[in-house]
This record gives sequence, structure tokens and C-alpha cells, in this order.
Amino acid sequence: MASRTAPDSLRCVQDLVNTLDIETGADALCADGGPGALLRAYGVAEPGPGEGELAALQELREALREVCLAHTAGTGVPERTARTMERLFAAAPLVLAVHPEGGAALRPAPGLGGAAQFTARIAAGIAAAVADGTWTRLKACEDHDCRWVFYDRSPAGRSRWCTMAVCGSRAKMRTYRARRAESE
Repeated sequence: MASRTAPDSLRCVQDLVNTLDIETGADALCADGGPGALLRAYGVAEPGPGEGELAALQELREALREVCLAHTAGTGVPERTARTMERLFAAAPLVLAVHPEGGAALRPAPGLGGAAQFTARIAAGIAAAVADGTWTRLKACEDHDCRWVFYDRSPAGRSRWCTMAVCGSRAKMRTYRARRAESE
């Protein structure tokens, strides 16, 4: 099976959303050290003490999960989710960095740190993924007990589960049992 890891531009989105294991309830953002390990992995200055940083990252995580679920379903993003994303991204501005060799890239605005800097990195990654056509391939598993975010590398881009062996198999078994119960 091909890797379900997102390309570099979307890996921070995937890593953030997957900090919560829906099935067990384990939240890596609430573990010892809070969001520090995730932020350090992306070269972001750690947040100061306080619940504001943690709450902002958790809110962003769940809004991104909703967007990835919309990608899986092939539907639009719910309006309340779009408004939440807009509000969070507005507090994390980007600047266009122009490189001497002629290239350019979006970067977090100077002075940002913690959740705001990480949110700006996510916004830049999403902008790059929209531009290269990969954004809608970042999906959330359709299994309501999972919701793990994966990158759909299938040729048709129609994957619905993080793994066919576990979540896909469970869904097919539920469908089979429901049909069988109807016929009895």
C-alpha cells in the first residue's frame, strides 16, 4: 500500500489533526509538555503558559478535521467551519517572501509565535496545496470511531478510509450485517 503521509505542504495539517485519537480519546496536545513537541517539530517557538494557545490549536484541529471530512464526502465545507477557519487564519497573517533567485513563498508574518505562527504555517501550506491541486486529497477517515487524517494517493482520489484493512473492513462488515438483518 502506498504511503498515506501527506506531502510536505500538508504534513503539518495532518500532524495537527492526528494529535487526537478519536477511538481512545488520547489527545497529544494535552499530554505532558502540551503542544510544545508538535510546535518544536515545525520550528515554531513554544507558546507561553495558558489555555489560550492550547484552545486555539484544538479549535483549529477540529475545524481542519471538518474540512478533511468534507473532502472525503466530496461536499462543501460547512459554513460555520469556514467562518472558524477564516477567523483563526486572520489572527495568523502571512507575508510573501521573495527570494533573490526569483522564487517566492508565503511565510508567517514576523513577530508571530506559538499557535499563531503554527496556524500561519498551516495557512501557507494549504495555499500551496490549493495551488498545486493536492488540498482535496487530504481526507479524514469516514469511520466515525476513527476520523484519522490521511493523504489519498489513489488514482481516482476516492479513498474513504485511512486503511482498508481496519476501517474499510469494519464499514463493509457493518453494511453487510445491516443488509442481512433487513433480509431476515
